Amino acid sequence: MMGLIQQLQRRTPLGWLQLSHEKGRFVVAIAGIAFADVLMFMQLGFQSSLYDSNTRVNRSMLADIILLSPKALNLQNLSTFSRRRLLQAMDIPGVKTETGLYINTITWKNPQTRLNATVQVLGFDPDRPAFNLPQVNQQLNKIKLPDVVLFDRGARGKYAEVIAQLQQGKLVTTEVDRRTLTLAGTFFIGASFGADANLITSDQTFLRLFPRRDAASISLGLLRLQPGYDPHQVAVALRSHLPQDVRVLTAQEFVAFEENYWRTASPVGFVFGLGTAMAFVVGVVIVYQVLSTDVNAHLKEYATFKAMGYHNSYLLSVVFEEAIILAFLGFIPGAILPLGLYAIAAKATALPIYMTFTRALMVLTLTVIMCALSGAIATRRLQSADPADMF
Repeated sequence: MMGLIQQLQRRTPLGWLQLSHEKGRFVVAIAGIAFADVLMFMQLGFQSSLYDSNTRVNRSMLADIILLSPKALNLQNLSTFSRRRLLQAMDIPGVKTETGLYINTITWKNPQTRLNATVQVLGFDPDRPAFNLPQVNQQLNKIKLPDVVLFDRGARGKYAEVIAQLQQGKLVTTEVDRRTLTLAGTFFIGASFGADANLITSDQTFLRLFPRRDAASISLGLLRLQPGYDPHQVAVALRSHLPQDVRVLTAQEFVAFEENYWRTASPVGFVFGLGTAMAFVVGVVIVYQVLSTDVNAHLKEYATFKAMGYHNSYLLSVVFEEAIILAFLGFIPGAILPLGLYAIAAKATALPIYMTFTRALMVLTLTVIMCALSGAIATRRLQSADPADMF
């Protein structure tokens, strides 16, 4: 190992010298790689926010096992099933409590702008907490009153004045289908690709907002287990005990169920994945053009090295050295620029878009692969260089 390090220290940094000799081309190459990195960061950031924002409600539920209809696609397309399945689930050893959750979207008048907007309404019995959100559970007495709701302060849209009034303890009223609705407090879940805002209320208020909804048909069944019971084992017992008109998922599986919909069934997830792949290809093309031009410009010098007895492996290492230098130097601005772009996008869309160490490491790895791949393509001409043809 020490011998290899000493050999590298004695080695002339030919790749760096060639890159730094043509400063204009060097800067353009770094800018091109940074551009490809920014594209990958943005696509991966949007893709991550897609999964994160759309599973926040799922992850906030106070449940070990979730029952849902087999027809359910995602949180905005759940269908319903009979509430009796919750009572049947209580027959299984280990099931401690059950809570029925109603979910639907509704159009209301934005309390601030008075314009119509779509919000997602979550209704449950206030005596049986359904969410692992302290801000919600501390305000359950408020939603026991008819037509009173809690408002998601992470909503997308013009709600700043409304949120400010609610945080000062004031009540805000608005209209939903000619019914006056009172906003009595706030909580935080955040907007998603499926819903601009969330309202939490009692099951009774929910049923008043949706008069055609059958009280015996719920969207989700939330089951909590007694301490010491394995959710997976209880879920297996529930699947064999309950009829086929209900699906049983553990809390972890329910999050994966939602994420899988947006990854595979929704075109949005495919678009972001395709965008990342396109950014990678763009980066390969840019780096290839730079390295290919460099190889062609120095082909005679490479041929001279060959005539002096240098092997192809040495000359190829020079090109790969250039590729690795470009990868790391291009990554630096490519990782800094998205920090500002993430902040702008998060403010404009109210989505959780931010830099993570894992994503930075992933893009750095992709950048190195991108540059190495471009270097491998660019060395084809170099391998066939013959001193006899050059002079």
